[in-house]
Amino acid sequence: MPLTDSAVRHAQSRDKPYKMADSEGLYIHVMPNGSKHWKMKYRFDGLEKKMSFGPYPRVSLRDARIQRDEARNMITKGIDPSYEKKRNKLRAHVSVENTFSGISREYCDKRRRDGDKAWAPSTAKRCEYLLSLLDNSIGKMPIQEIEPIDVLAAVRKIEAQGKLESARRTMQLAGSVFRYAVATARLRSDPTRDLRGALINPTVTHYGAITDASQVGPLLRAIDAYKSQGMTDWALKLAPHVFVRPGELRTAQWEEFDLEARVWTIPAEKMKMRKPHHVPLSRQSVALIEQIREITQPWSYIFPSLWSRKRPMSDNTLNAALRRMGYTSSEMTAHGFRAMASTLLNESGKWSYDAIERALAHGDNNRVRAAYHRGAHWDERVAMAQWWSDYLDELRAGSGAGARASINAAEVRPDPSSVLIRPENGWRRASRRRQ
Repeated sequence: MPLTDSAVRHAQSRDKPYKMADSEGLYIHVMPNGSKHWKMKYRFDGLEKKMSFGPYPRVSLRDARIQRDEARNMITKGIDPSYEKKRNKLRAHVSVENTFSGISREYCDKRRRDGDKAWAPSTAKRCEYLLSLLDNSIGKMPIQEIEPIDVLAAVRKIEAQGKLESARRTMQLAGSVFRYAVATARLRSDPTRDLRGALINPTVTHYGAITDASQVGPLLRAIDAYKSQGMTDWALKLAPHVFVRPGELRTAQWEEFDLEARVWTIPAEKMKMRKPHHVPLSRQSVALIEQIREITQPWSYIFPSLWSRKRPMSDNTLNAALRRMGYTSSEMTAHGFRAMASTLLNESGKWSYDAIERALAHGDNNRVRAAYHRGAHWDERVAMAQWWSDYLDELRAGSGAGARASINAAEVRPDPSSVLIRPENGWRRASRRRQ
């Protein structure tokens, strides 16, 4: 005989647990402490099984019967209701745990350790920052619940601030996170897939660079006249000769240099293309490095931060120095030394395109060709490095034709006081001004 709500409500506890049957396998289990739980007994694939529907009175008799009917309906369709319940519980747990922010952190951690494709530290820092811009909008949402409109609205907040390139890059990174979630079986499809063309395209801008030979001499003379409180002036003097990326220069460490062989080997983890890069050093570069060694060799970094010997100088130090020298960001940047070298070396007609590209550490999509080029152009690159430094010396010593009226040695604004020197007890600072 089926149960009534009154019978269930007034069921008394006993010394031992006992059951009160309803119908079609449903029953209530009464415990000695007075608690009551709905359960169902059924057979699936020839085996007797049980499943629970929850405690009474939170789950009423009516609700228990509804759950029973749903379970029996699954059985008729060949679905084990207990197994399906466990799957739903797991899905709910995964949905709560797998928020966009959680998966983006997981993705960034993977990219930091992704073998040959691993992000450089500076790239990882930038990407993690851009993804963090989405924390307040979609960050806490389960990734399965995020719709295209959610992503678009979040990224357009960045776009509305006039940060068009950041908005574009953030959209790309969000798409990478979603595709990673698809690859790890936590999402069916990437919601950014159909958002292409939704954002305003930013105007492409290039790093400010002096590529006119007549303007290089005044720049080099301005650098010679510049005096910093730390190692900035030395880094600026070396930068034109080696024309590596600013991050590779400022994080250079003494262990990377073989001055006897006149080679600087930049490890793969510091390179944009994630491959070690060998830089031939001219006589002028070696002479500069030997002078720098007298100041900083006791420490790891060639160009340490003014505030800590354990860290390299900050990523904006060289650009800030160029601004103090009077060059705007559209005229010259730390990255501009690469464009300067690339342009003038190509214009000289003395060196092959491939040797120049290898010197700039630009990638080659053809692996066989890239492997060949690594060894084939070394002798040419060594000769080119010496020619380039000699050419820079000629431009520095030139008459200054075409020199900027606003930039000369007398007008350079140096950092306060004099260059940092190394006394017996460490750094000596003449002021508190930061690099």
